[in-house]
Amino acid sequence: MNATLPIQVPPGLPIWVDPQRMSGAPCFYGTRVPVDALFGNLESGLSLDEFLNCFPDVTREQAVTVLESAHQSLFKAAA
Repeated sequence: MNATLPIQVPPGLPIWVDPQRMSGAPCFYGTRVPVDALFGNLESGLSLDEFLNCFPDVTREQAVTVLESAHQSLFKAAA
């Protein structure tokens, strides 16, 4: 049996996680778009606007909130 650890989503982030959907990958709330798609597309050189055009169900506010949270987490961990 494969045991998976539950993912704790910090309050206020527009993310949902359901182990029975999308293989438990964190997705933007109200969509089936994995949050990892944002980071993968940005890493590949797409702009935020290009990502949003590719995934119109994700709002700019959702994407910016996730990016800001990741930014804050990195700097908090470095402090």
